[in-house]
Amino acid sequence: MASNVNPTVRRRRLGQELRRLRELKGMTAEEVAERLLVSQSKISRLENGRRSISQRDVRDLCGVYEVEDQRVVESLMEMARDSRQQGWWHAFGDIPYSVYIGLETDAESLRVYEPQLVTGLLQTRAYAEALVQGALPETSAADIEKRVQVRMRRQERITAEHNPLRLWVVLDEAALRRLVGNRLVMHEQLEYLIEMSQQPHITVQVLPFEVGAHPGLNGQYAILEFADAADSSVVYLEGVTSDLYLEKAHDVQKYAVMYEHLRAQSLNVEQSRQFISDAAKDYAR
Repeated sequence: MASNVNPTVRRRRLGQELRRLRELKGMTAEEVAERLLVSQSKISRLENGRRSISQRDVRDLCGVYEVEDQRVVESLMEMARDSRQQGWWHAFGDIPYSVYIGLETDAESLRVYEPQLVTGLLQTRAYAEALVQGALPETSAADIEKRVQVRMRRQERITAEHNPLRLWVVLDEAALRRLVGNRLVMHEQLEYLIEMSQQPHITVQVLPFEVGAHPGLNGQYAILEFADAADSSVVYLEGVTSDLYLEKAHDVQKYAVMYEHLRAQSLNVEQSRQFISDAAKDYAR
């Protein structure tokens, strides 16, 4: 199993520091790539933390940037060594969204807009199983179980006794009306959603159909924020074959403003809890 070092976060911090050193040197990624006889895309992937980085890469880059302080070089090489360790999720094999899991594991707060389904951190096992089976009909039973196990493991971030993840979820009404599994599965899921929404660090709001057009019509997204000031916030957009991570300040700000509009247009916490309760009763009939 993994150590308590988060390799995803280590890669991200290391990449940010390498970008800072390059910019201090006044060099472009293309110029660095030419010096090291590598592709520009490799330099970009190293800097955005999407690719593991070797200590040799760090040494070569520090040479190009003429870093003279050996303590800085050693610190960066240690980060490179840590970034190559495995997180807890690697024990489950190849996980398509492993980068996101690494970020979520280290995040201090998470804001999510879900237009179609109950967000993964608040799903029951039965709902998760039915959801994966429906969304990925050609997936083997073993792979379905693996995905569900990972989802349940991720939920430890919101059930932790100390420093749990602060979670704010805006759910479109469609997520409550879409029958996943069967009526019993949905009833239990919505009851669980009500229960979890009563935790002090979890907020759930419902965006009803009657609101009409709203800023979330383009689809699901999540905003992750971190306790360490060195880690910039990240907007995560989930795709079918690939995911998108936005880290530029103006991109994050745009999505943050959109989220404030969604929260303002949604039912308040008590109204949302009653709305979910009424929907749960519908499934119990």
